[in-house]
Amino acid sequence: MRYPKLRELKEAIRSFFSRPYTIKFPKNPSWASPRFRGKPQYYKDDCVGCGACAEVCPSSTIYMTDDIKTCTRKFVLRLDSCIFCGNCQANCITEKGIMLSTEYDLATYDRESSTVSVEKELLICEHCDCIIGAKDHIKFLARKLGVLSYGNPTLILANQDNLFETGLVVKSNNESADGRPAMFKVLCPKCRREAMIKDEYGG
Repeated sequence: MRYPKLRELKEAIRSFFSRPYTIKFPKNPSWASPRFRGKPQYYKDDCVGCGACAEVCPSSTIYMTDDIKTCTRKFVLRLDSCIFCGNCQANCITEKGIMLSTEYDLATYDRESSTVSVEKELLICEHCDCIIGAKDHIKFLARKLGVLSYGNPTLILANQDNLFETGLVVKSNNESADGRPAMFKVLCPKCRREAMIKDEYGG
């Protein structure tokens, strides 16, 4: 019979009388370190709806859907297939639109409830009704460009909500707006190009 070594016996006795190394989770909450990559969370005020997070997601767990009827763009992130890589946070153009939290206890019996979502308002072309982009995204670009944004009428109009509120610019769904110049319409790049060519060369 092989007897245990004195060192192993000493370790066994010490472990028996010492405090346990494991935590008492889930009976007691356990806090993760500040740099822990846990549950991704959207922040509506900082998210501009650009869609960068959905483009760079390696597991394709972020779904972006546009609804022209309600003029909304919705992002849905499924936590049951998220690998918590942090690409969405690293590639967010505002650096605060989506961020990984320290929350890690995400176990659930209902997979459909294991989602994170945010909705943004869409900007629609007044001529061809195609999607230009999220309204907050266009405003973000106008602020980043500064005075250079005045070279694009769509950026100016999208960034000046008070023009619509005060009635200085009439929306195209109004009958009196049918004949107004294209300069005062929110247009997609294709329609803007056609309008500028027509204004410059006629036709």
